[in-house]
Amino acid sequence: MPDVVHQGMPGGDARHPRALDTTDPTAATDHRHLNRQPDSRTPVLEVDNLVVEHRNRRTGEVFRAVDHVSLRISAGESVAVVGESGSGKTTLAMAATGLGTRGDGDIRLLGHSLSAVGRKQLRRLRPEAQVVFQDPHGSLDPRQSVRSGLRELRSLQPERTAWIEDAELLERVRLEPSILDRYPHQLSGGQAQRVCIARALLMRPRLIVADEPTSGLDVSVQADVLALLKQIRANTGAALLMISHDLAVVRSLCDVVHVMYHGRVVESGPCETVFARPEHDYTRELLAAMPGARWRSRR
Repeated sequence: MPDVVHQGMPGGDARHPRALDTTDPTAATDHRHLNRQPDSRTPVLEVDNLVVEHRNRRTGEVFRAVDHVSLRISAGESVAVVGESGSGKTTLAMAATGLGTRGDGDIRLLGHSLSAVGRKQLRRLRPEAQVVFQDPHGSLDPRQSVRSGLRELRSLQPERTAWIEDAELLERVRLEPSILDRYPHQLSGGQAQRVCIARALLMRPRLIVADEPTSGLDVSVQADVLALLKQIRANTGAALLMISHDLAVVRSLCDVVHVMYHGRVVESGPCETVFARPEHDYTRELLAAMPGARWRSRR
Protein backbone atom coordinates (compact mmCIF):
# COMPACT_ATOMS: atom_id res chain seq x y z
CA MET A 1 0.00 0.00 0.00
CA PRO A 2 2.22 2.94 1.09
CA ASP A 3 4.78 4.51 -1.23
CA VAL A 4 7.59 2.74 0.53
CA VAL A 5 10.69 4.38 1.88
CA HIS A 6 13.04 1.42 1.95
CA GLN A 7 15.54 1.45 4.54
CA GLY A 8 21.05 -2.18 9.03
CA MET A 9 24.50 -2.65 8.27
CA PRO A 10 27.56 -1.87 10.27
CA GLY A 11 29.32 1.40 9.76
CA GLY A 12 30.15 4.75 11.25
CA ASP A 13 27.97 7.80 11.10
CA ALA A 14 28.58 11.43 10.23
CA ARG A 15 26.76 13.59 12.73
CA HIS A 16 25.52 17.07 12.04
CA PRO A 17 25.46 19.55 14.91
CA ARG A 18 21.97 20.83 14.10
CA ALA A 19 19.13 19.02 15.81
CA LEU A 20 15.50 19.11 14.82
CA ASP A 21 13.96 22.46 15.71
CA THR A 22 10.93 21.84 17.88
CA THR A 23 9.71 25.40 17.26
CA ASP A 24 9.88 25.18 13.47
CA PRO A 25 6.34 25.52 12.05
CA THR A 26 7.29 23.33 9.08
CA ALA A 27 7.53 20.40 11.48
CA ALA A 28 3.74 20.37 11.75
CA THR A 29 1.86 17.92 9.57
CA ASP A 30 -0.36 19.18 6.76
CA HIS A 31 -3.44 16.99 6.28
CA ARG A 32 -5.27 19.02 3.61
CA HIS A 33 -4.70 16.34 0.98
CA LEU A 34 -7.21 14.01 2.65
CA ASN A 35 -10.89 14.11 1.72
CA ARG A 36 -12.00 13.59 5.30
CA GLN A 37 -10.24 14.76 8.41
CA PRO A 38 -10.25 12.22 11.25
CA ASP A 39 -10.75 13.88 14.61
CA SER A 40 -8.17 13.65 17.37
CA ARG A 41 -9.85 10.56 18.80
CA THR A 42 -9.47 8.57 15.57
CA PRO A 43 -6.52 6.16 15.82
CA VAL A 44 -3.92 6.48 13.09
CA LEU A 45 -3.93 2.71 12.64
CA GLU A 46 -6.49 0.13 13.77
CA VAL A 47 -6.07 -3.58 13.22
CA ASP A 48 -8.99 -5.78 14.24
CA ASN A 49 -8.90 -9.57 14.40
CA LEU A 50 -6.28 -9.88 11.65
CA VAL A 51 -5.53 -13.35 10.28
CA VAL A 52 -2.78 -13.91 7.69
CA GLU A 53 -2.10 -17.36 6.28
CA HIS A 54 0.58 -18.58 3.86
CA ARG A 55 0.35 -21.70 1.74
CA ASN A 56 3.39 -23.83 0.98
CA ARG A 57 3.39 -24.09 -2.81
CA ARG A 58 5.12 -27.45 -2.76
CA THR A 59 3.14 -29.23 -0.07
CA GLY A 60 -0.07 -27.20 -0.05
CA GLU A 61 0.17 -26.92 3.73
CA VAL A 62 -1.29 -23.74 5.21
CA PHE A 63 0.69 -21.85 7.85
CA ARG A 64 -1.04 -19.21 9.98
CA ALA A 65 1.54 -16.44 10.43
CA VAL A 66 -0.82 -13.98 12.17
CA ASP A 67 -3.62 -15.39 14.29
CA HIS A 68 -6.47 -13.03 15.27
CA VAL A 69 -4.36 -10.02 16.24
CA SER A 70 -5.69 -6.57 17.10
CA LEU A 71 -3.90 -3.32 17.93
CA ARG A 72 -4.39 0.45 17.94
CA ILE A 73 -1.94 3.31 17.43
CA SER A 74 -2.87 6.94 18.11
CA ALA A 75 -1.17 10.10 16.88
CA GLY A 76 2.17 10.64 18.60
CA GLU A 77 2.12 7.18 20.16
CA SER A 78 4.93 4.65 19.85
CA VAL A 79 3.84 1.01 19.81
CA ALA A 80 6.17 -1.99 19.64
CA VAL A 81 5.55 -5.50 18.38
CA VAL A 82 8.24 -7.81 19.71
CA GLY A 83 9.10 -11.45 19.30
CA GLU A 84 11.81 -13.72 18.01
CA SER A 85 12.27 -14.53 14.33
CA GLY A 86 9.22 -16.31 12.94
CA SER A 87 6.82 -14.96 15.55
CA GLY A 88 4.77 -13.11 12.93
CA LYS A 89 5.63 -9.55 13.85
CA THR A 90 6.89 -8.42 10.43
CA THR A 91 4.02 -10.18 8.66
CA LEU A 92 1.65 -8.25 10.90
CA ALA A 93 3.33 -4.92 10.12
CA MET A 94 3.40 -5.51 6.38
CA ALA A 95 -0.24 -6.56 6.31
CA ALA A 96 -1.25 -3.56 8.41
CA THR A 97 0.39 -1.16 5.96
CA GLY A 98 -0.76 -2.96 2.84
CA LEU A 99 2.70 -4.12 1.76
CA GLY A 100 2.07 -7.79 2.45
CA THR A 101 -0.84 -10.20 2.33
CA ARG A 102 -3.76 -8.33 3.87
CA GLY A 103 -5.51 -11.47 5.07
CA ASP A 104 -8.82 -11.51 6.93
CA GLY A 105 -9.89 -8.91 9.44
CA ASP A 106 -10.24 -5.14 9.30
CA ILE A 107 -7.37 -2.69 8.83
CA ARG A 108 -8.13 1.03 9.07
CA LEU A 109 -5.66 3.82 8.32
CA LEU A 110 -6.83 7.23 9.54
CA GLY A 111 -10.31 5.77 9.90
CA HIS A 112 -10.45 4.44 6.34
CA SER A 113 -10.86 0.70 5.88
CA LEU A 114 -8.24 -0.44 3.39
CA SER A 115 -10.57 -3.10 2.06
CA ALA A 116 -13.37 -0.59 1.40
CA VAL A 117 -11.69 2.48 -0.13
CA GLY A 118 -11.48 2.97 -3.88
CA ARG A 119 -8.28 3.27 -5.88
CA LYS A 120 -8.29 7.07 -5.92
CA GLN A 121 -8.66 7.37 -2.17
CA LEU A 122 -6.11 4.61 -1.64
CA ARG A 123 -3.55 6.59 -3.63
CA ARG A 124 -4.18 9.58 -1.38
CA LEU A 125 -3.71 7.48 1.72
CA ARG A 126 -0.51 5.78 0.60
CA PRO A 127 1.94 8.51 1.64
CA GLU A 128 0.45 8.55 5.16
CA ALA A 129 2.27 5.32 6.11
CA GLN A 130 6.01 5.08 5.45
CA VAL A 131 8.26 2.11 6.22
CA VAL A 132 11.89 2.17 7.35
CA PHE A 133 13.37 -1.28 6.79
CA GLN A 134 16.24 -3.14 8.44
CA ASP A 135 18.69 -3.01 5.52
CA PRO A 136 19.19 0.57 4.32
CA HIS A 137 21.69 -0.26 1.59
CA GLY A 138 19.37 -2.90 0.17
CA SER A 139 16.50 -0.42 0.27
CA LEU A 140 18.16 2.36 -1.73
CA ASP A 141 18.59 2.21 -5.48
CA PRO A 142 22.36 1.72 -6.07
CA ARG A 143 22.08 3.60 -9.37
CA GLN A 144 20.73 6.77 -7.79
CA SER A 145 22.49 9.42 -5.77
CA VAL A 146 20.70 10.62 -2.66
CA ARG A 147 19.67 13.75 -4.55
CA SER A 148 18.26 11.76 -7.48
CA GLY A 149 16.28 9.51 -5.17
CA LEU A 150 14.70 12.49 -3.45
CA ARG A 151 13.95 14.09 -6.81
CA GLU A 152 12.09 10.97 -7.86
CA LEU A 153 9.97 11.01 -4.70
CA ARG A 154 9.18 14.67 -5.25
CA SER A 155 8.01 13.96 -8.79
CA LEU A 156 5.51 11.44 -7.42
CA GLN A 157 4.14 13.78 -4.73
CA PRO A 158 5.04 17.36 -5.76
CA GLU A 159 2.57 19.20 -3.54
CA ARG A 160 3.18 17.04 -0.50
CA THR A 161 6.97 17.27 -0.68
CA ALA A 162 7.39 20.98 -1.50
CA TRP A 163 7.58 21.98 2.16
CA ILE A 164 11.35 21.59 2.51
CA GLU A 165 14.54 21.73 0.44
CA ASP A 166 16.85 18.72 0.16
CA ALA A 167 19.71 20.24 2.17
CA GLU A 168 17.45 21.21 5.07
CA LEU A 169 15.82 17.79 5.00
CA LEU A 170 19.20 16.15 5.49
CA GLU A 171 19.99 18.56 8.30
CA ARG A 172 16.80 17.39 9.99
CA VAL A 173 18.25 13.89 10.18
CA ARG A 174 21.71 15.24 11.13
CA LEU A 175 23.47 14.69 7.84
CA GLU A 176 25.66 17.14 5.94
CA PRO A 177 24.24 18.44 2.63
CA SER A 178 27.29 16.96 0.86
CA ILE A 179 25.63 13.56 1.30
CA LEU A 180 23.22 14.54 -1.48
CA ASP A 181 25.77 13.73 -4.17
CA ARG A 182 26.76 10.34 -2.77
CA TYR A 183 25.54 6.93 -3.89
CA PRO A 184 24.42 4.21 -1.46
CA HIS A 185 27.77 2.35 -1.61
CA GLN A 186 29.48 5.54 -0.45
CA LEU A 187 27.39 5.72 2.73
CA SER A 188 28.00 4.04 6.06
CA GLY A 189 25.19 2.01 7.56
CA GLY A 190 24.23 4.84 9.88
CA GLN A 191 24.28 7.40 7.09
CA ALA A 192 22.21 5.20 4.79
CA GLN A 193 19.60 4.64 7.50
CA ARG A 194 19.36 8.38 8.10
CA VAL A 195 18.82 8.89 4.38
CA CYS A 196 15.99 6.36 4.52
CA ILE A 197 14.46 8.15 7.49
CA ALA A 198 14.76 11.44 5.59
CA ARG A 199 12.91 9.92 2.63
CA ALA A 200 10.13 8.87 4.98
CA LEU A 201 10.06 12.28 6.64
CA LEU A 202 9.80 14.01 3.25
CA MET A 203 6.32 12.50 2.79
CA ARG A 204 5.17 13.90 6.15
CA PRO A 205 3.52 10.61 7.14
CA ARG A 206 1.20 10.16 10.08
CA LEU A 207 2.52 6.63 10.62
CA ILE A 208 6.13 5.47 10.47
CA VAL A 209 6.73 1.72 10.58
CA ALA A 210 10.28 0.90 11.66
CA ASP A 211 11.12 -2.76 11.00
CA GLU A 212 14.28 -3.58 13.01
CA PRO A 213 15.81 -0.24 11.93
CA THR A 214 18.93 -0.53 14.12
CA SER A 215 19.64 -4.25 14.26
CA GLY A 216 22.61 -4.13 11.88
CA LEU A 217 24.19 -0.92 13.19
CA ASP A 218 27.01 -0.34 15.65
CA VAL A 219 25.81 0.26 19.20
CA SER A 220 26.72 3.96 19.22
CA VAL A 221 24.98 4.51 15.87
CA GLN A 222 21.93 2.60 17.11
CA ALA A 223 21.52 5.08 19.95
CA ASP A 224 21.71 8.03 17.54
CA VAL A 225 19.12 6.56 15.18
CA LEU A 226 16.74 5.79 18.04
CA ALA A 227 17.14 9.31 19.40
CA LEU A 228 16.36 10.67 15.95
CA LEU A 229 13.18 8.59 15.64
CA LYS A 230 12.09 9.73 19.09
CA GLN A 231 12.68 13.37 18.19
CA ILE A 232 10.84 13.09 14.88
CA ARG A 233 7.86 11.55 16.64
CA ALA A 234 7.82 14.35 19.22
CA ASN A 235 8.16 17.11 16.62
CA THR A 236 5.73 15.86 13.99
CA GLY A 237 3.14 13.98 16.04
CA ALA A 238 3.57 10.95 13.78
CA ALA A 239 2.72 7.58 15.25
CA LEU A 240 5.49 4.96 15.33
CA LEU A 241 5.07 1.20 14.95
CA MET A 242 8.36 -0.43 15.99
CA ILE A 243 9.04 -4.03 14.98
CA SER A 244 11.89 -5.45 17.02
CA HIS A 245 13.37 -8.39 18.84
CA ASP A 246 15.47 -6.04 21.00
CA LEU A 247 13.62 -5.30 24.21
CA ALA A 248 16.16 -2.66 25.25
CA VAL A 249 15.28 -0.70 22.10
CA VAL A 250 11.57 -1.10 22.80
CA ARG A 251 11.89 0.06 26.39
CA SER A 252 13.81 3.20 25.40
CA LEU A 253 11.45 4.28 22.65
CA CYS A 254 7.95 2.85 22.98
CA ASP A 255 4.85 3.52 25.07
CA VAL A 256 3.04 0.22 24.51
CA VAL A 257 4.31 -3.25 23.68
CA HIS A 258 2.62 -6.28 22.11
CA VAL A 259 4.48 -9.57 22.54
CA MET A 260 3.95 -12.03 19.68
CA TYR A 261 4.49 -15.78 19.89
CA HIS A 262 3.61 -18.22 17.10
CA GLY A 263 1.43 -15.64 15.38
CA ARG A 264 -0.55 -14.60 18.44
CA VAL A 265 -0.24 -11.62 20.76
CA VAL A 266 0.28 -13.26 24.13
CA GLU A 267 0.77 -10.12 26.20
CA SER A 268 0.14 -6.40 25.76
CA GLY A 269 0.37 -3.29 27.86
CA PRO A 270 2.42 -0.22 28.75
CA CYS A 271 6.11 -1.04 28.39
CA GLU A 272 7.03 -0.33 31.98
CA THR A 273 4.20 -2.52 33.26
CA VAL A 274 4.99 -5.45 30.99
CA PHE A 275 8.71 -5.23 31.72
CA ALA A 276 8.23 -4.98 35.47
CA ARG A 277 5.43 -7.54 35.82
CA PRO A 278 5.41 -9.92 32.83
CA GLU A 279 2.43 -12.27 32.90
CA HIS A 280 3.28 -14.73 30.13
CA ASP A 281 6.11 -17.26 30.25
CA TYR A 282 7.31 -16.24 26.78
CA THR A 283 7.58 -12.59 27.84
CA ARG A 284 9.63 -13.63 30.86
CA GLU A 285 11.90 -15.67 28.58
CA LEU A 286 12.48 -12.68 26.31
CA LEU A 287 13.29 -10.45 29.27
CA ALA A 288 15.63 -13.03 30.77
CA ALA A 289 17.50 -13.27 27.47
CA MET A 290 18.34 -9.55 27.44
CA PRO A 291 22.09 -8.92 27.82
CA GLY A 292 22.73 -8.00 31.42
CA ALA A 293 19.06 -8.51 32.21
CA ARG A 294 18.02 -7.85 35.80
CA TRP A 295 14.30 -8.13 35.22
CA ARG A 296 12.37 -10.23 37.67
CA SER A 297 8.69 -10.98 37.72
CA ARG A 298 6.88 -9.46 40.71
CA ARG A 299 4.05 -11.95 40.57
